[in-house]
Amino acid sequence: MTMYIDINTLPSDVETLQKMVVELFNRLEALEAKHQDTLEELRLLKQKHYGVSSETVLPPVCHEEEYNEEQGDSPALDEDLITVTVTRKKSRPRQPLPKDLPRERVVVDVSPDEKWCDCCQSERVCIGEEVSEKLLYVPASWKVQDIIRPKYACRQCEKEKTHVQIVIAPMPAMLIPKSFATPSLLAQIVSAKFCYALPLYRQEKQFAELGVALNRQTMSRWMTACADEAQPILDLLKAHLLKQGSIFADETTLKVVDSQKKKSYIWVYGHGSDIAAKGDISIVLFDYQEGSRSHLCPVRYLEGYDGYLQVDGYRAYEKTDATLVGCWAHARRKFTDVIKALPKAATQKPGKAQWAISKIKMLYVIEKRLASNQASVEEVYRTRQEEAEPIIKEFESWLNKSLEQVPPSSLLGKAIAYCLGQWTKLTVYLLDGRLSIDNNRAERAVRPFTIGRKNWVLSNTHHGAQSSAALYSLVETAKANGKSPYAYLEYLFTKLPKVTDGNYDYLLPWNFQEAEDSS
Repeated sequence: MTMYIDINTLPSDVETLQKMVVELFNRLEALEAKHQDTLEELRLLKQKHYGVSSETVLPPVCHEEEYNEEQGDSPALDEDLITVTVTRKKSRPRQPLPKDLPRERVVVDVSPDEKWCDCCQSERVCIGEEVSEKLLYVPASWKVQDIIRPKYACRQCEKEKTHVQIVIAPMPAMLIPKSFATPSLLAQIVSAKFCYALPLYRQEKQFAELGVALNRQTMSRWMTACADEAQPILDLLKAHLLKQGSIFADETTLKVVDSQKKKSYIWVYGHGSDIAAKGDISIVLFDYQEGSRSHLCPVRYLEGYDGYLQVDGYRAYEKTDATLVGCWAHARRKFTDVIKALPKAATQKPGKAQWAISKIKMLYVIEKRLASNQASVEEVYRTRQEEAEPIIKEFESWLNKSLEQVPPSSLLGKAIAYCLGQWTKLTVYLLDGRLSIDNNRAERAVRPFTIGRKNWVLSNTHHGAQSSAALYSLVETAKANGKSPYAYLEYLFTKLPKVTDGNYDYLLPWNFQEAEDSS
């Protein structure tokens, strides 16, 4: 909308005109700031939609003495100190095929004429052979297991009595009685969906191609039954989780057809690394909550837990009794967003965001060195106190000064405010060598669920969503402990119906000995 001002309508009083000019100038300045914020958001959205999703940002190297604290200017970065090394990635040699696979010899021999020497007509002898490995695929095959139970009766009683007692052995304990589903079939269906993100309707087509009519509705009922029967294992895993000194948590959305709410949520809680070291345990548990992301979800699930809880900046976790540990990856992500939202020309210039990222990168260099050296908990604590804490203190001082210099509505202002708002949590990892610098383990734990969600999109019922959370827990915990999900599930579904004394400890994933139990 274009505005026209009639000069004849302006007041003649100089003081009034001055006030009008000041007011217009302030409004123009506010609109310009809003315009710049909008441009930042637009560039960031375009980068996220069209650009590379990696968070990797390579800012110029920034040294402490290059930042003028007194002037509060952007850090000056000496380009002469920047060394860029480009290495060509070497191609990996092809790995040999497993020696324990069955072998089939296919001999490709020369013609009979070539077995005779062209010079002296003598017969050539074999002096060796050259072997080239080729991998054959054999489609899955089916086998029907007939459980035969002989029936016995007394012929003498049959002659003398009207009622004859027939003796027959009871049916073996099965996970799903009166069903033709075996532990191996159930393990295959569960691992295909929850480990390899293969929806049931696709599995239905695969089974049909192999000559077996097995519809998705039946498989869905089986999945629910498997989850219900495995509840004692899940309860035991949760009890073990709440005994750990530190755990991580995250959450993601889930659409449920039966829910009146637009979004339901899957919460993930866990402990340990991606693959547990020998003697350690890793746990990954999923919890479904209908249409809720409130603080009551973690409060109820973590009731009684007062250890360390590593999370992102979501405030719902603050209501728990745990000591919250912040995530430096989230803090760094805020500053990488600033760089992604800058115009191309501006990204080549050193600035506050680059300086912040370089400092955070120093913290990660320390963590990488500790991990590569397999440092003990005590050594990790000592190194962080000696090397990481001074960097963090300098970073805090820079944040406080920059807060007064940067517009709070800008992406950089929001990044600084986020760090200061999370500062107490971000520094907790310095207090205990068992803690991680970030919550990336939780994000990796929830990723299999989000990948699967892209394939099966939604759950039809709340019970189905709960079953999915339970089965994901079994699969991901098995993987985290270095076990084959299929082998563990087959073992679990075989042994579960046979437990009569309530002792389920030997069925936990880390107690499963794959080589022995699957044979």
